[in-house]
Amino acid sequence: MAKKSKKQQSNGTPATVALTAAGVPFTVHSYEHDPSHPSYGEEAAEAMGVSPDRVFKTLVADVDGALTVAVVPVAGQLDLKALAAAAGGKRAAMADPALAERTTGYVRGGISPLGQRKRLPTVLDASAIRHDTICVSAGRRGLEVELTPTDLATLTAATVAPIGRL
Repeated sequence: MAKKSKKQQSNGTPATVALTAAGVPFTVHSYEHDPSHPSYGEEAAEAMGVSPDRVFKTLVADVDGALTVAVVPVAGQLDLKALAAAAGGKRAAMADPALAERTTGYVRGGISPLGQRKRLPTVLDASAIRHDTICVSAGRRGLEVELTPTDLATLTAATVAPIGRL
């Protein structure tokens, strides 16, 4: 994986800037986003030629009144009950998309777990650790970043727990 130069850092997204500042190795993958595609995550996997179980989507949920980030494979779904338990809460529901966008600083379909405007508690699905690298949004539609799940968990201070289901 390539480390980005300072010039690339200044032109990057908040996610790639955060990765560069942390000195974490990563690779950026870009593709032409098709607005008519029914799934941002599946589109990313197809466009990059990567197995959908290695491409993770970033979802924002409300856990007992606190916004929480869930990072799960695009091939599956978020188990809200499991997320609530992993976050130490009782109930979880998907957050209002406009609130998620305002809070993270990213648009839906491009929300990255990295470089968010306001750092939110994060839970990474345990299936991520089975892979050497995973891909998550780099902060805009059509742009993904590939890094180790350990680096992602460290940078986001994520709890790793089984929160996804197929």
